[in-house]
Amino acid sequence: MAAPQVSASQAIGEYLQSPDDLLKISAFRKKLEKEKASIDARLKSGVKEQLDATREGLTKLLGTRNNVQVIKEEMQTVDRMCSDPQNVVSTFDQISRVSMVHRNFEQTEEMVNNLLEINSKLDVLEELLEAESRTIIGPAPNLLPIHFHINRLEAFRNQTMHQAKKASANSRHKLARMFERLNKLIEDFEAYIMELARNVLPLVRAGYPQVVVKLIKIAELEAREDEKAIAIRLVKKAAKMDAASKFKSMQANARIIKHYRSKTTKAISDSIKANFDDAYMRHQHDPGAFLGGLGWIYQDLIRIESDVVPCFPPSYEIHAFYIKEYHRTLNATLQRIIESEPDASIMLDLHAWIKEYKKSMKELNVAPELLDPPLLGGEEQNLIEDYLKLIVKKLDEWSANLMKTEIQEFTTRSDPPEVDSDGLYGTQGAVILFQMVNQQIDAATESGQGAILARVVGEVNRVMRSTQDQWTKVVEAELKKQTEKPEEVVGGLAEYCIALANDQIKSADNSEALLGRLEPLVSEKYRTPISEKLNDAIDGNLDVAKKCIQTFIDIILNDLKPATKQLFQPTWYDGIMEQIVLTMRDYMADQSYINPSLLELLVEYLLDAFLVTYLTALANCPKLRIPAATERIKEDISTVFSFFSGFKPAKELEPYFEVVDLILAMLEASKSMVFLSFWAFAKVHGPCIPFVEGLMKVRGDFDRSAVSEVMDSIKRKVKDEGLTDPPEPTIMKKITVQSTLSRFLRT
Repeated sequence: MAAPQVSASQAIGEYLQSPDDLLKISAFRKKLEKEKASIDARLKSGVKEQLDATREGLTKLLGTRNNVQVIKEEMQTVDRMCSDPQNVVSTFDQISRVSMVHRNFEQTEEMVNNLLEINSKLDVLEELLEAESRTIIGPAPNLLPIHFHINRLEAFRNQTMHQAKKASANSRHKLARMFERLNKLIEDFEAYIMELARNVLPLVRAGYPQVVVKLIKIAELEAREDEKAIAIRLVKKAAKMDAASKFKSMQANARIIKHYRSKTTKAISDSIKANFDDAYMRHQHDPGAFLGGLGWIYQDLIRIESDVVPCFPPSYEIHAFYIKEYHRTLNATLQRIIESEPDASIMLDLHAWIKEYKKSMKELNVAPELLDPPLLGGEEQNLIEDYLKLIVKKLDEWSANLMKTEIQEFTTRSDPPEVDSDGLYGTQGAVILFQMVNQQIDAATESGQGAILARVVGEVNRVMRSTQDQWTKVVEAELKKQTEKPEEVVGGLAEYCIALANDQIKSADNSEALLGRLEPLVSEKYRTPISEKLNDAIDGNLDVAKKCIQTFIDIILNDLKPATKQLFQPTWYDGIMEQIVLTMRDYMADQSYINPSLLELLVEYLLDAFLVTYLTALANCPKLRIPAATERIKEDISTVFSFFSGFKPAKELEPYFEVVDLILAMLEASKSMVFLSFWAFAKVHGPCIPFVEGLMKVRGDFDRSAVSEVMDSIKRKVKDEGLTDPPEPTIMKKITVQSTLSRFLRT
């Protein structure tokens, strides 16, 4: 920064700060004059020095200009003399020829000596090279001497063969045969060098970094010789040269370009690829083990940075080269895994491994630009989609094959249902299905991603719902065959329905256990959809189980049709309930093979179905002989109650049969007392006017006027009291009362 300017008044103010300072003015003046004189003297001296330096520089510049001109003239003279030395030296032609003869003589003598000694030299070099080649991972003490001598012999060969181009074919052939051993030795040496290049990392690990340094020295030397030869060839192509220049470039013309540097890096690249190939082939059938064993990549890169990089010149950028080659080869290997169409779990393992790889490379301070292209094109998230597609495909294939087998067994029923370890009817389908489900769920759980787990659960729900729908349709179809063409149907449908129902309960239990296992593993965001899907699957299992139980009941009722058609008909008075109970007892003989929770449901369904059938027959029967009919009803109910008492306690059965007691009361009551019995019935089941009216009409002890009188009082009371159906429907809602016309047509 420039010093701030001070005005004259400010400068004077610094000296005259009090009235007493006025007495010092003369002293201040002398001091300032002395400082001014000193500054003037220094300025004058500085200007003089600058002028002298400028004058001296101009003098030297003029002298240099003269010297350049003189040199230019001398060079032109030399150029003229060199361009045509014969004009200056009269004997130049003789001197040139003598020089050429002398040079040729020396070269011939040297060539003859080399040809005489070449075999002995080759013997030594071959022995040394063989010793070195036997131990690739070793100190290689003779590597540089071997290269030095082979290089000299190779130069001799190249020069000799180049000079022999104008010789006869026979001479060239003889020379070529003489150099065959040398050619083989050169090939073996290059193979040895490339083998060392393929083992750079093992050499460093074994404690022989000096071997790598020797290797790179050889590659650099050969690269420089390649560059010289290429440069001279390019110059010769660009301009004409005299004989002397051609002679000097003879060795360059004869040299075979080796490209050792590029070959060395290619050998390193090949070794990296070989390492990955070996690792892949060891675990070709277990990609998960391959991914789990790739920790050596990071170990290699750490060793390369610490021990290999110092062995290479900076121009090689060997650290970046290794990282790029490892990354590129890794990418190609991962592509091979994808193309092999691995199991779905491998997709998740691969996705997790790539995430860990990125994290590890970042921890190793690897520049992102060295990891190009990204693994799998940077679309590793697609692995999740591929995984889910594979899950869908596998689940669909497995479930389709499973259902094909299960449905075939269910429809053919060639053997009785299997009995599981709990002594219940069942099939292998439920076990196999949940093995498949658990396998996929476990793989999704290991991913640690709630989104993946939720989507897999969704696919599992879809497959389970699909199988449930198929079972529902199959059961309906088999029941239809049983009822329409019983003579063409294979027996055992009831037992298989029980087995299927047991399977569905087992599947529901498995789904519930699965839900309990998964809920603690995910956040609330994914817990809700997972719970919804699995609960939906559980509901589907229970629906199919209920469908099977209902089908079992339908099969029983279908077998009972001949007997139930006789209910409240003339033959009924003789007693047919024993036959009905006997049939039901036969079907219930397999109760030990039914899941206990299903058995309870089955008993309720069967009891309900019997009462509906019995009361429906009563509601649509012809005239009843009273009191014989009521006595027969009591005997029937007693028989049935006794049968169901084998499955339920009597106290639990009584509420079911209460409706029959209420109806019996209406059948037994006198005309004047019917209303009271009706009122007790209506308070529980609602008015049920059509049923009650039909019941009154079939009483043999009531004529038409009595029925009309009773019904008028009932209807009036119902209207006055505003009596309606109960909030919860009772069994009476299931009773179908036929119209008078329907009854007439039936009879």
